[in-house]
Amino acid sequence: MAFKGGGDEEGEMRRGKQQQEQQEQQQQEQQCPVEEVALVVPETDDPSLPVMTFRAWVLGLASCTLLIFLNTFFTFRTQPLTISGILMQIAVLPLGRFMASALPRRDLRLPWGLGSFSLNPGPFNIKEHVIITIFANCGVSYGGGDAYSIGAITVMKAYYKQSLSFLCALLIVLTTQVLGYGWAGLLRRYLVEPAEMWWPSNLAQVSLFRALHEKDSRSKGLTRMQFFLTFFVASFAYYALPGYLFPILTFFSWVCWAWPNSITAQQIGSGYHGLGVGAFTLDWAGISAYHGSPLVTPWFSIVNVAVGFIMFIYIIVPICYWKFNTFDARKFPIFSNQLFTSAGNKYDTTKILTPDFDLNVAAYDSYGKLYLSPLFALSIGSGFARFTATLTHVFLFHGSDIWRQSKSAMSSVREDIHAKLMKRYKQVPQWWFLLLLVGSIVLSLMMSFIWKEEVQLPWWGMVFAFGLAFIVTLPIGVIQATTNQQPGYDIIAQFMIGYVLPGKPIANLLFKIYGRISTIHALSFLADLKLGHYMKIPPRCMYTAQLVGTLVAGVVNLAVAWWMLESIENICDVDALHPDSPWTCPKYRVTFDASVIWGLIGPGRLFGHHGLYRNLVWLFLVGAFLPVPIWALSKMFPEKKWIPLINIPVISYGFAGMPPATPTNIASWLITGTIFNYFVFKYRKGWWQKYNYVLSAALDAGTAFMGVLLFFALQNENRNLTWWGTEIDHCPLASCPTAPGISVKGCPVF
Repeated sequence: MAFKGGGDEEGEMRRGKQQQEQQEQQQQEQQCPVEEVALVVPETDDPSLPVMTFRAWVLGLASCTLLIFLNTFFTFRTQPLTISGILMQIAVLPLGRFMASALPRRDLRLPWGLGSFSLNPGPFNIKEHVIITIFANCGVSYGGGDAYSIGAITVMKAYYKQSLSFLCALLIVLTTQVLGYGWAGLLRRYLVEPAEMWWPSNLAQVSLFRALHEKDSRSKGLTRMQFFLTFFVASFAYYALPGYLFPILTFFSWVCWAWPNSITAQQIGSGYHGLGVGAFTLDWAGISAYHGSPLVTPWFSIVNVAVGFIMFIYIIVPICYWKFNTFDARKFPIFSNQLFTSAGNKYDTTKILTPDFDLNVAAYDSYGKLYLSPLFALSIGSGFARFTATLTHVFLFHGSDIWRQSKSAMSSVREDIHAKLMKRYKQVPQWWFLLLLVGSIVLSLMMSFIWKEEVQLPWWGMVFAFGLAFIVTLPIGVIQATTNQQPGYDIIAQFMIGYVLPGKPIANLLFKIYGRISTIHALSFLADLKLGHYMKIPPRCMYTAQLVGTLVAGVVNLAVAWWMLESIENICDVDALHPDSPWTCPKYRVTFDASVIWGLIGPGRLFGHHGLYRNLVWLFLVGAFLPVPIWALSKMFPEKKWIPLINIPVISYGFAGMPPATPTNIASWLITGTIFNYFVFKYRKGWWQKYNYVLSAALDAGTAFMGVLLFFALQNENRNLTWWGTEIDHCPLASCPTAPGISVKGCPVF
């Protein structure tokens, strides 16, 4: 018996050890595989917290309405200002707590037996705060940099002087956004539920929510909230320097001071009109302006962007400009987003327009071809490569995972702790999203029949746009969800329809809206869905907040823009406006120029068989091929974990958006990201875990608050300073051509 008992005891010990090992293995499998997420996102949930409360509805709708009004208002001005949702994320906290303390704790009954709701269900909680932020984000996506539908309507009314009906304009705005929401719903299982799709930009918001709601121990330095307030105040105070008192801090180009009479030196050293060698910015708005906060971008993504940036700015562009004079490059500034004639002067598009805003071919042949600055032309070519590289990269590196999930074998997909916690909530049926998607497609097609003359885009053009968005949203979403970079294909959308419908600038604008901007909106919705996933917001609450916020923001967005277009005389017409008028619409002028390049003149004349830029089209093929050797090497050497991190679309993103982004913006972004996401992350991981994303949020918030204050208090009243420190760059010769015989005002003739 003793021997048998000893055997049982040993067996029980072995079984206990096996169970412990199994539990540890299960915990490791459930933990998020992305280290940054595991360090920042809480792995707990309290399903008892109320979400869609009375105060969440009130503050959410108010935040959405206020943000969309301000962003729409600012976007028409000479100094456009985008107000991020982080302002409302901070501002609603004291308001929510005030409502929790002031509102009576009683239920109100709805009429017709629809139930009741509580005015005050208890303390203001973190989930209410998140859902209010989701509402507010709808106001940012419309009024911010991606409000292209309003840009198209502005171009139609202010530049082309079209008689567009309000109903048609409203359908353009709402169907674009709802179409994006439909794509987002279809792609949830690919871009939200998998743990590997971690959407790095959300971690800053998660850190800020935790800083505002969780209590930290004071025994180990500053709490997150104390740290946030400290750097928020510091950022707020500091931005008075680059934002008003000393704007030269935005582009500090010391090379131009050393060689004030050298065009070449200023082309190399100018931070605003040149290659930015030696230039730097001490302005957080300048650092984060085009690629977002570098503090929330993964280190491997920063390295990829750096490779592309160095290769493009310091190797390709100088060789093309000074060595080979590619595309007659030396007739024009090395860096500019303007359109030029063959003589190096600015291109006057009014000379080639018919009264119906089609291309006057005879006038175009007489006036001459359109030319681009060398960096602008090469940047367009990089967009060709980026488009095909994105499709190839995602097919090779993520195709098997996407195919497995497409077969609905979700049980075999690895679920982390966050996915398991979200399973306790009632999910949103897929047909809810399909209904929105089909409805927006039907309304868009109806619009192309009813307002055929105004929109210029036929029904088959709409279907073409829907097909393009369907193809590219998923691969671009994979890139953004893993690298925090969004490879755009604006150029490709306009390139395609420009070939199919040449001489139709409005059709070109509308095709870009439905074929590209709906993707931008879809990715914005998906990012918010992932934020709700991390913060354990019930999916049906997310659906309601996003849909209602979208409809409210769309109506307010168009109403404000329409009011301004109808009530401000000569809005956007720089020649007809008073010289001091703030209503010059610089952002929408770029939209108009794009409609001229891709719609009016058309890619056939620029990139066709006889076009000056025809060789850039080969970059479509180059981009499609480049990811192949990287993928092959990753299969040949699977132990080399760094090989799959080489991301060709992100490398090409290192020179995306230039212009209007400058090399100084990107270089400063790279340096800042390297400091925090390599050195600090490697050597001070505890500090990084606690404070990195909180610091990003504090810098964003402080800069934004001071920017709004300066605008309303000083710049809106034209109380601007004029002295040496307010002149950005001090490189007047950087915009000069260097080809012999080219005469441009303010520049020497060689």
